[in-house]
Amino acid sequence: MNISVAWNNEHAAAYKRDAELVKQTLKGDNASFAQLMSLYKKRIFSLGMSFFKNSDDTEDFIQDVFLKAYTKLASFRKESLFSTWLTRIAYNQAINAVNRRKEYVSIADESIIEYEGDTPEEVQIKKITKAAIRDAIKELPKNYTVCLDMYFFLDIPYNEISEITGFPINTIKSHIFRAKKILRDKLADEGLI
Repeated sequence: MNISVAWNNEHAAAYKRDAELVKQTLKGDNASFAQLMSLYKKRIFSLGMSFFKNSDDTEDFIQDVFLKAYTKLASFRKESLFSTWLTRIAYNQAINAVNRRKEYVSIADESIIEYEGDTPEEVQIKKITKAAIRDAIKELPKNYTVCLDMYFFLDIPYNEISEITGFPINTIKSHIFRAKKILRDKLADEGLI
């Protein structure tokens, strides 16, 4: 099966499942909303961690996002995936919080995980690489970092990133392309690639 067809089938199934859960929630079935929360909590947690960098603030953020989604559920028009609509709410909540706190930390900070079988040399190389990536990402413009995180670390496709952020798709592609080039150049300067 073609990857594009499989992706479309997967999204069609998620769209149908979520639409039914939304419908049931609007009829008063809170268990359906709990199921939606369960399906998307990991995505919202990852997005929250990239903005707040600690689990306490992120857990508060998740509760705020799901509370806002619940209260605004009747406004969900089913023109996009529920996950996209929910992530847009989360993104806007996070951006508002960041504007108040003036910080954004990429989730790439947690992207290189040590494997127990790594040799001490491999562990050290990963630490150096992780530090170089973290430093390079900190130098990126915030819009580049947001797009990069959503695309690479949250596996959100361009069209959904566009719906979430309000950026045109070509702008997102450009941000990601430029961010990758800046990171590649920075890592080359450090002798890591």
